[in-house]
Amino acid sequence: MRCPFCGSDDTVVKDSRPSEDGANIRRRRACDRCGGRFTTFEYVQLSDLLVVKKNEVRVPFDRDKLLKSIRLAVSKREITSDKISMLVARVTRQLEETGAPEVRSSDIGELVMRELFMLDKVAYVRYASVYKNFQETKDFEDFIRTLI
Repeated sequence: MRCPFCGSDDTVVKDSRPSEDGANIRRRRACDRCGGRFTTFEYVQLSDLLVVKKNEVRVPFDRDKLLKSIRLAVSKREITSDKISMLVARVTRQLEETGAPEVRSSDIGELVMRELFMLDKVAYVRYASVYKNFQETKDFEDFIRTLI
């Protein structure tokens, strides 16, 4: 694994731990060259999954893009990185367990919405505002009214 600080290939694993749900392994690494420490995650990828966008364009499933969108929704909330990783792992596992070579982007959005609803209602509303393309405050009001 290349060091993100100095670019050296001389890094060593200091500690490895499986996640709570066993879906990934967290590794603490150190660089022999600069002494930098960083964390990596190892995931199982069962298949090459294609995402069918609204315009019917097919793109490879990007776990990092999913993670980024969820981190945006939970920003400034007291949600640990482990909980976020577990959420992403659950969504990814559900997608892969279908066995389908393609999945609609809307199906991914619905899975994420379901998971965020159980995790944090504010993050759920934030994600929904982008996913459902809220245009004005009335859209927020109507959506939140359905939660109450």
